[in-house]
Amino acid sequence: MPDDSAPPSPCINVCVLDADGLCRGCLRTLDEIARWMSMSAAEQRQVIAELNERRQRRSNPEGEL
Repeated sequence: MPDDSAPPSPCINVCVLDADGLCRGCLRTLDEIARWMSMSAAEQRQVIAELNERRQRRSNPEGEL
């Protein structure tokens, strides 16, 4: 059974965009932040998955394991 409930916002109230255009707190783009409340739950979960990938790339920028 699919989960239609919306996930919580990834916002941690550190709302400053970095030079790459990503929020320093949650790593969302300005567009993702602006559209969050109008996204479907599936779209929100997709953004969260992308945020996890962004965090991994930031913690390992050279791709080393």
